[in-house]
This record gives sequence, structure tokens and C-alpha cells, in this order.
Amino acid sequence: MADYLVIVESPAKAKTIEKYLGKKYKVRASMGHLRDLPKSTMGVDTENNYEPRYITIRGKGSTLKELKQAAKKMKKVYLAADPDREGEAIAWHLANSLNLDLNDDLRVVFNEITRDAVKDSFKHPRKLDMDLVDAQQARRILDRLVGYNISPVLWKKVKKGLSAGRVQSIALKLIIEREKEVNSFTPEEYWSIDGQFIKGKKQFQANFYGVNGKKTDLPTSESVKAVVEQLNGKDFTVDKVTKKERKRNPAAPFTTSSLQQEAARKLNFKTRKTMMIAQQLYEGIAIGRAGTVGLITYMRTDSTRISETAVAAAKDYIGETYGAEYLRTADRKDKNKKRRSRCP
Repeated sequence: MADYLVIVESPAKAKTIEKYLGKKYKVRASMGHLRDLPKSTMGVDTENNYEPRYITIRGKGSTLKELKQAAKKMKKVYLAADPDREGEAIAWHLANSLNLDLNDDLRVVFNEITRDAVKDSFKHPRKLDMDLVDAQQARRILDRLVGYNISPVLWKKVKKGLSAGRVQSIALKLIIEREKEVNSFTPEEYWSIDGQFIKGKKQFQANFYGVNGKKTDLPTSESVKAVVEQLNGKDFTVDKVTKKERKRNPAAPFTTSSLQQEAARKLNFKTRKTMMIAQQLYEGIAIGRAGTVGLITYMRTDSTRISETAVAAAKDYIGETYGAEYLRTADRKDKNKKRRSRCP
């Protein structure tokens, strides 16, 4: 008989986590948000400190009822929604809907769905982070205020069915301003001279820099012809050769933006498809006898942190397969590493 109820966001994740936690834990999914602002009205009291009015989302009533019934039978309920502000808000809505004590340590967070990470997170439950909850509420309320006030103007002035948002409206303004800068730019003509040289059996390319060691611009075809006339029939000497050793480090782990960019560049994936696949890899993929295994850490992040479990496994594999001399002797320094990240 289970003693603890764990609520996550998706059913796929629930199966994996329940397998890791064992028989004392029952894991259920909220299927995302259960409460939201009503669609038919503004849902924000602008005269009362912008107080939001939440209702149960249509179609989620049965899910909420099942969770309430399951919670009554348990000693304790843990809220394990995703480790971002949306997940924190989902946990807060669940706590209110299930009449849980907001001062209790009922929130568990893990950034990777591996056995070690999941089990460790339940050793350190915490209270709800109201700063993250308030951040999500502010975003949601701003979405509603901007969308519901500006969209009708678009319908009247531009086209029915268009929508305006807190992000796309500003993005459109930035695009228009940039386009105006492009249109007002006065192009300037410039030329370059490239030369192919042969020394013995080796060929190399050189670019014209200037005359007498000083950089010389080539603004017109006439200036190019004048330089070429000076060069014709002349001998050339290489007065300095510099040899350098170049060290190339591996690319940093993906952040949300770099993941989307690479998927678009190499695989021609749209952002929606990239994030859908990343969500599946995070929640877990069935791998033979190992069952469902989470393969990446949380994908909505600007942190380049790597799972300690994955680092240890990689070190073991490299040492056993290639030898200890191929292991890194010092920790890698990431120039873009954030001092603090809620969602590594």
C-alpha cells in the first residue's frame, strides 16, 4: 500500500519516476496546468492590485477530482512539477486545489530523470518558491492584459483572428525599427584583391593589405587597376612566417537556444518539434532491458551544467575504453556559466 502521492506533469514521466521510487510511492500526472484565467473575461481585477481570478480549466475537472481522491488516502503529497516558473506555478495551484499546507516541505525538484537524481530530490523537499510563482503570475497577467486589450485593435484595423502578446508585440517593434535602419543605410562600394602564389609545389592564397606597410582601401575599380598595374611583373617575397598551435575545446553543452539553433541548422527542425523531442528525451525513452530512461537534463534552461551521474559514467567509459591518459585532468571552465541557475 502506497503512503505517499507524487504529482508530476506528464504520464510518461510518472511511469519512470514510480519505477524509481518503489511501492511506497504512487505517482500521478496533472497533465500540465489545472487552473487558469477564464477565457471569456479578462479575469484580472485591475482595480484590486491586479488580482487574478482562477478557474478550473475545461476538461480538467475529472483529473482534479482523481487527484483529490488519491491525496485523501496518503500520508503526504509531494509536488514534482518541472523545475521552472511554470512548474512552480502548477505546484502552487495544485497545493491550493488539494488544500495542502503551503508552509509544508512538499515541493521536490530534479533536473534529470535518473534513479539517483530522483531519489536524492526526495531527501531534500522544500517549500514552494513564491518568487517563482509570482513571476509566472506576473507573466500570465501581463499576457492577458496585453492580449485582450490590443488584439481587438488588430481585428478592427488589420485582420480578424490576429493576436497580440507581451513578447511578439515588442519583437515586431524591434523588427520594424531594424528594417528602417536597413532601408536608410547608404551602401558603400569596396573592392579586394586576392592572389594565388606558388612556392615549389605548394600553393597558398594571399590578400592585398596595403602599400608600404600601410592599409590601403580600394573604393573603386580604378583604384584596383592602379594597384594591379604596380604589382604586374614584380617579384614577391615572404618576409615572415608564423606557426601557431591552435587548441580547440569541445562545444559547451546545449542551452535551450543553442539546442534550437543547431536542430534548425543541421536537421531543419522547427522550434516546436525540437522542444517536443527534447521533452520526450527528458521524460524518458524505452531502452531495452533498462526500461524507460531519461536521457537529457532539463531542456528549458540557460545553464550548461552536466549531470554528475553522466560525467562519472563518461569518465568510467573513457578510462576503460581508451585509457586514463585521455581523461581531463582539471575541471573545464565555462565562460558563459551563470553564477546561479534555478533550472540547470
